[in-house]
Amino acid sequence: MLYLFGFEQIGVAVSDIYFVDPNPERGQEGAERGVRLELRRLEQSELKGSIYSARPITVERPLWRVDLLESVSGTPGSFDRTHHHPGMNGWEPGRRVFDHALSGEPLQWLAERLSDLEGVLKEVGADPGEATPADVTGLRERAPEIVEVVGRLLDRVRATATPDEATTATSLRASWL
Repeated sequence: MLYLFGFEQIGVAVSDIYFVDPNPERGQEGAERGVRLELRRLEQSELKGSIYSARPITVERPLWRVDLLESVSGTPGSFDRTHHHPGMNGWEPGRRVFDHALSGEPLQWLAERLSDLEGVLKEVGADPGEATPADVTGLRERAPEIVEVVGRLLDRVRATATPDEATTATSLRASWL
């Protein structure tokens, strides 16, 4: 499942994810599953037809990523692989940053961060011009809705009893983000 929330220049992409890291760090071996949220740039283009035509909107590069992951072999609800990437290098994530507050209360942590777009952009070293005032206000107002979607998606992921039940489509969706 892929959800997109769009504002003016900023979007939030939320998706289920299942993967096995081909080069895991020590203690991070084995399959992981959960929910990925990315703060993404949106590009709106000029209309391609009449004033009634659909406006082209492109979901562009990520600015920040949060992975609410758990090891498939672990206990559901453990958030033992939950981390964020406060830095992105183009399309590639920076290092994983594990935060006890994020693993302890992931939805609360996420709600606080989504309500502070300016703070997140500052933390990741992004130009403040990446977001408009409408992006800041819109994301703050929609943060509870986004967090609710993340929670529902986490419940759906956990309902998958075994890694064999994770479909190829779910694995492919992870590459969309």
